[in-house]
Amino acid sequence: MTHKQVIQNYTGHVNPSRANNPGLVYDIQPEDYIPYLCGLNYTDRQVSSILQRNVNCSAESRIPEAQLNYPSFALTFSSFQPTAQTYTRTVTNVGEANSSYVVKIVPPPGVDVAVEPSKLDFLEVNQKLQYHVTFSRQNSTTNIGVVQGYLQWNSSRRSVRSPIAVILR
Repeated sequence: MTHKQVIQNYTGHVNPSRANNPGLVYDIQPEDYIPYLCGLNYTDRQVSSILQRNVNCSAESRIPEAQLNYPSFALTFSSFQPTAQTYTRTVTNVGEANSSYVVKIVPPPGVDVAVEPSKLDFLEVNQKLQYHVTFSRQNSTTNIGVVQGYLQWNSSRRSVRSPIAVILR
């Protein structure tokens, strides 16, 4: 099973009426890609062409693809490098003001998943909050291959699911 198939498995069927009012969204703007594109060693000219404005990669930080503000997580753990990996995501409340979301975690087998904070309290519409997810390969795992799970933010009215795909080597 490929990462793409795993991600498709856990995003679920789209319900059009709910899609019009999802509660939380993972916003990403063209500028958010600058550190990623520069990190791929594209030239200033290439990145500028993509973004339709001047970019100086030497003045930009660099990030891996996994740090882009996507609603999914795809990572790899080697048995030789079981180092924990932490990712930051920003969600925007497009639902009601004064809403709270609590995280539910269904970890991939052989992987520990921790989310901080475990509750997001939004006071207003369009408010943005960050959360951090730390993934750790369990020392005792003998799993090899692709494993999958998800984290889900639940309010009294909505659920927002983020698939997790992990390659264990």
